[in-house]
Amino acid sequence: MKRQLLVITLMAFTFFSCKKFLEVNPRDQVSDGTLWENTANADLFLNDIYASVPSTDVSDPWENYSDNSMNGQAGRISTNIYGPSIYTPSNAPGFWGQYTNIRKANLFIAKATASKLPEAWKKTRIAEARFLRAYFYSLLWTYHGGVPIIKEVLNLKEQGEEVFRARNTAQETFNFITTELNEIAPDLDVTAESGRATRGAALTLKGSCELFNAGALHNPTNDKAKWELAATTFKKVIDQNTYKLFADYNTLFFEENNNNVEVIFSRQHLGGTSLANSRDGQIGPRFVRGALTGWGHVNPTQDVVDEYAMANGLPITDPASGYDPQKPYENREKRFYQSIVYDGSTWLGDVMIMKQGVGSLNATDLNNSSISTRTGYYIRKGINPKYATASNNLNSANWIIFRYAEVLLSYAEARNEATGPDQSVYDAINAIRKRSELPDLTPGMNQNQLRIAIQRERRVELAFEDKRLPDLLRLKLAEVILNNPVHAIKIEMVNNVWVYTIVPAGGGNRAFFPNKNYFLPIPQSAMDKNSKLVQNPNYL
Repeated sequence: MKRQLLVITLMAFTFFSCKKFLEVNPRDQVSDGTLWENTANADLFLNDIYASVPSTDVSDPWENYSDNSMNGQAGRISTNIYGPSIYTPSNAPGFWGQYTNIRKANLFIAKATASKLPEAWKKTRIAEARFLRAYFYSLLWTYHGGVPIIKEVLNLKEQGEEVFRARNTAQETFNFITTELNEIAPDLDVTAESGRATRGAALTLKGSCELFNAGALHNPTNDKAKWELAATTFKKVIDQNTYKLFADYNTLFFEENNNNVEVIFSRQHLGGTSLANSRDGQIGPRFVRGALTGWGHVNPTQDVVDEYAMANGLPITDPASGYDPQKPYENREKRFYQSIVYDGSTWLGDVMIMKQGVGSLNATDLNNSSISTRTGYYIRKGINPKYATASNNLNSANWIIFRYAEVLLSYAEARNEATGPDQSVYDAINAIRKRSELPDLTPGMNQNQLRIAIQRERRVELAFEDKRLPDLLRLKLAEVILNNPVHAIKIEMVNNVWVYTIVPAGGGNRAFFPNKNYFLPIPQSAMDKNSKLVQNPNYL
């Protein structure tokens, strides 16, 4: 580019450790020549790429596309389009927009490589940019399959039709992502300034892609070597001894504990700016003392509620658990109380009532009328009470993308699938259970018994972190799970007794067509521009 101006985001953020982990600097335009004269200016460009890492969509998180939750508001894509599988290439959700971020990463890599900036700085920062590019590609690969791999800066004006590329295969895309991460991991610091990619982040992303690749979706013959590859990578993260489980699951996600010892990589936020995290009001409970305090964009389903164990560690389906379906919230595990707002629980000092016929604004919405919770539950996990108002944008809590608990869960799953139960699998799961004051898993399980236990633990521990849908896809469980409605709890008075009945949630019907829905379509707008693209199967 000849003297052209690079438009840098007005709120470019620069990372610092300790006191100033995040500084917001207003920038209008920085000339190309000035940008690469010193590391401070060049860091602004890289930080803009960091700022492009997607946070959760607070108006309709990806968790709502799974069986863990649904949106309490009408007209959302997760409920109206994705849920019944009536989306098309023209209106489907997806991640094709990540190519904008990929281009920025490619530009940074090219310019930094050609610059005269210090070699040590270039080595680390280029590795960070390659990590970010790999992350953007991982989103595309997870949801769209094979995509065009573009590593250079393309210019339509100069190159014409050359900029349009055909899709690489899913295997080629996976190989590109994991090779990149393997190459850059040694160039990344083990510990770094808050928010920056580290060696552990690169290995965790690599392991996550390998885990996805080992599932039935990409591994129909169940090649054990693919599971072994994932297990080996996650073991490297564990053996770094850099991370550990944060003591308090309840406040793990709060701003005061940003970048804590469990966090491996997170999208940074800064309250009171365009980088604020507004999730508390957007996804939190709707009414407190009759006043609107949130929009309820995440309503946990009865399906996920039923996965939380009893305090004795047994699933509610175990006859020895002590579970009483007419007293369903008694003696449950700690994570249930830390994650779910339920009938009779307290939120912001008010007792939440989801019962029918008592005039509560929070009564389960059985008619899909978008007035309260559609399931009889609201989310508590990660919602900081001090920011729980409908229009609050002061929260600086980061969106955690990878944390150590997921590494332990992923290692346990991959090791169990690769070679069967061993003590390291039990140790990984039991460490997570110990934080929630649950007893250890019963020793002596066979592979399938342990598989079920790991999947349950994973679903509960990572609930509402946008991990459930990828799990359903990679394991090819979506065609079973997402072909059933999600469920709600109806609490009504019958013969002077409150009766708890599990019912289909209003607006919770789901459909999933395995011949096409394991991959989202390529957007029609992209197809129209690039004749070399081939649409995913069975999308008209």
